[in-house]
Amino acid sequence: MAFVLTVFVVVILVLFSWSADSLSRDEFPSDFVFGASTSAYQVEGAANEDGRKPSIWDTYSHAGNANMYKGDGDVACDGYHKYKEDVQLMANMGLDAYRFSISWSRLIPDGKGAINPKGLEYYNNLINELTSHGIQPHVTLHHWDLPQTLEDEYEGWISRNVVYDFTAYADVCFREFGDRVKYWTTLNEVNVFAMVGYGIGAAPPQRCSPFSLGNCSRGNSSTEPYLAAHHMLLAHASVARLYNKKYKVKFIYN
Repeated sequence: MAFVLTVFVVVILVLFSWSADSLSRDEFPSDFVFGASTSAYQVEGAANEDGRKPSIWDTYSHAGNANMYKGDGDVACDGYHKYKEDVQLMANMGLDAYRFSISWSRLIPDGKGAINPKGLEYYNNLINELTSHGIQPHVTLHHWDLPQTLEDEYEGWISRNVVYDFTAYADVCFREFGDRVKYWTTLNEVNVFAMVGYGIGAAPPQRCSPFSLGNCSRGNSSTEPYLAAHHMLLAHASVARLYNKKYKVKFIYN
């Protein structure tokens, strides 16, 4: 069991006199894992269905994406409804693994408190579909989509309160899915999220000093990126400790 702050694997195929079609699995190490990767807001859609509440990505996109691009994740790839088709495509491709993120605001709509039974059902169904096709589920707990309720309550990642709520959310995920999920990522790209979300305001929660790229209405680019990154590191450490103390022996060695 290995915890990482982000998993970012890039395979670059440099083409000169040969083509990618000539490559085969035999040219990779026997333990090399071929997989695909997504995040919840990019693919799930169903943004207003079955008890899900907004994340900071919903708020950001519906406010115009800082006037830098168009679109939102209300429908996206409709993975919430088409997950069986998606998994079948992965199986047809011969993939070994699928890395996806859990939408915190789908599983625990207010960021803390009650679990959404429909959200729990969806992720159980997705994980079961993957494992039934021999595909390893790799789960990221936070891919830049903090529940908007926590942003409204205490300004999200710039408050130390988020460490405790993130740990409680992770506890639910480990308890409910840990019997089938052996590979966990806590937070995706902490350094980038802190920089673009709190430094230049080009991603949610769009906090930055006036006249920054994101044209933010709130924030401080000199201090908040460091506060957010610090609290994300604390949250990572808290969740890793939780897993090692409470779940590692139960799920990894049994």
